[in-house]
Amino acid sequence: MLSALMEEPRPMLRRLVVLMLALAPALLSDVQPRVAAQAQPARNVILITLDGARTQEIFGGLDLEVLRSTLREGETPESTSVYREYWAPTPEERRSKLMPFFWGELMARHGSILGNRAKGSRFGVTNPHRFSYPGYAEILTGAARPAVDSNDPRRNPHTTVLEVLRRELRLPADRVAVFGSWRIFNWIAEHEEGAIVVNAGYEAMEGPAPIPQLSAAQFETLTPWDSVRHDYYTFRLAMAHLAARRPRVLYLALGETDDWAHNRRYDRTLQALALNDRYLRELWTWLQSDPEYRDNTAILITVDHGRGRTPSDWHGHGRDVDGAEETWLAAIGPDWPRRGEWADASDAWASQVAATLSRAAGVDLRAHIPDAGEPILALWK
Repeated sequence: MLSALMEEPRPMLRRLVVLMLALAPALLSDVQPRVAAQAQPARNVILITLDGARTQEIFGGLDLEVLRSTLREGETPESTSVYREYWAPTPEERRSKLMPFFWGELMARHGSILGNRAKGSRFGVTNPHRFSYPGYAEILTGAARPAVDSNDPRRNPHTTVLEVLRRELRLPADRVAVFGSWRIFNWIAEHEEGAIVVNAGYEAMEGPAPIPQLSAAQFETLTPWDSVRHDYYTFRLAMAHLAARRPRVLYLALGETDDWAHNRRYDRTLQALALNDRYLRELWTWLQSDPEYRDNTAILITVDHGRGRTPSDWHGHGRDVDGAEETWLAAIGPDWPRRGEWADASDAWASQVAATLSRAAGVDLRAHIPDAGEPILALWK
């Protein structure tokens, strides 16, 4: 009797299995596209800014008219070391001489760049101020922020993408790190003080070697500017932290391209860009040599504002300077198939950088900062 009772459910069970198998294709066809559309690889992400680096030098290299405007009486362009090192007949040749790794390796083989208006690609800031803190606030929070209207050391009134990523990815503070040459990044980078690691300006730092040595040396090799240290220390401290703490999110904010320009030292401005190119080479080589970061890291490189277009205003920026709203964005990542310069493209803006960075890390920024700009989805196409 017991065996008979156990046998009776089997025909019903078989019919249920057959029914489920018949329905499976329809169920899967409904579920799979939605899952695929939502899934994003969770990459390491690195944001790099080169303060005030003009589109003119990025896309065209040495600007001969600007160089002429900075020469002493009786001096000629040909007599200068920067002319001999960086001059070439065409914009493409000049920019490649100035930033050979950026153009010859990153943009040619691994990424793309927006913002060359001569090719129909517009990128820029949307805030009306066109100077540093408002520009960085737009980049980091995803929108122009009316409350940010000065470079004063005041806490960012808005949550930044860096804080969102730390919270949503459940990272310890030292795995979201900011290294900036300008001390105001201590206020720019976070809304909640202490939410992430920030080291900026002349600021001591503890950690394993070589961090203590670098930290001490920055105070012995001063710049002409009280609030900005040499990019050398910013970069070296960031690289040491990268190796020691393995951050998932890193922001590297270099500043000498802006400060030398304000001093009207066009030669030093060009040299700073060339040095930045060498830093990019070293960073990329390190990332590609490490299994955790190799082919698993998305990098965005941009600027907080542009500068004037002419020899009379190339050194300045601000609300009243034409061209100071014009910036650029380079994107390097395993999920972004575009290469080289964008041409005849839809406009994109600095307010989209935060959501683009966040999406690369696998987080929807606009679920946390609803008024942030949309990610630049064309990167993924």
